[in-house]
Amino acid sequence: MKSGKIKITILTVLLGIVAVIDLYPLVYLIFYSLKSNEEIFYINPFGIPQNPLFSNYEIAVESFNMLNYFKNSIIVSATAIIFVMLLALPFAYATTRMKWKLKGVMSVYVTIGLFIPIQVTIIPLAILIKQLQISNTYFALIIPYTAFNLVFASMVLQTSFESIPKELEESAFMDGASVFTAFRKIILPLTKPAVATAVTFIFLNVWNEYTVASVFISNEKVKTLPIGLAAFTGQHSTEWGPMGACLVLASIPTIVIYLIFSEQIERGMTVGGAVKG
Repeated sequence: MKSGKIKITILTVLLGIVAVIDLYPLVYLIFYSLKSNEEIFYINPFGIPQNPLFSNYEIAVESFNMLNYFKNSIIVSATAIIFVMLLALPFAYATTRMKWKLKGVMSVYVTIGLFIPIQVTIIPLAILIKQLQISNTYFALIIPYTAFNLVFASMVLQTSFESIPKELEESAFMDGASVFTAFRKIILPLTKPAVATAVTFIFLNVWNEYTVASVFISNEKVKTLPIGLAAFTGQHSTEWGPMGACLVLASIPTIVIYLIFSEQIERGMTVGGAVKG
């Protein structure tokens, strides 16, 4: 009994240390955002702010045009997620639950997209976007983001669909259900963890993406958060507190999204999580 309690205590302490190490960068960033330059570099680099400067957040919002960048990032992220899921869900279902000649070829074809670096696609994308006349619009980002994230979402959903017993669909078909009905009422509810996992990772990828946005967006009204952060860093390179405030505000949506879907993500990352979820 004593040895068991000792092991639990040691494990708890170790997990506590890991948690502190993992959380410290975020805590440090929050402290950083409330300090003056003097406190950051000389007086108190790592400790709790002695005189918290909440005005750093006011400077960040007013000088940084935070609301506009937030709005643009949310629009682009939400639309890209919708487009990706509208394409990935039927594709994953068709390649795992249905029988047709080219499903293996199509799966391999889509998977090849994982091995193509984003940088390689910049020039072809620039030509395509110019031909479509969508430069400096949301769709100049939404279309590439949809394509880049479609492969990952399809693979996550395929893995989830494959773990669902086919007898569930067969019994539904025997009762007269159509393919769409079986997909909507049986398959989709069982794959919530996988959907949550895909949505979360797509959001993180799109929210933090810089390369494509920096190339195809120059209009201030359409710039997303990473581009705005880069511009703010250049304009306020000596104001480290407000820069920290910008980074804290930019991190909030990603933290919130993960907290909302964390349980579903944990289920989705386990074998058979789709059925158990």
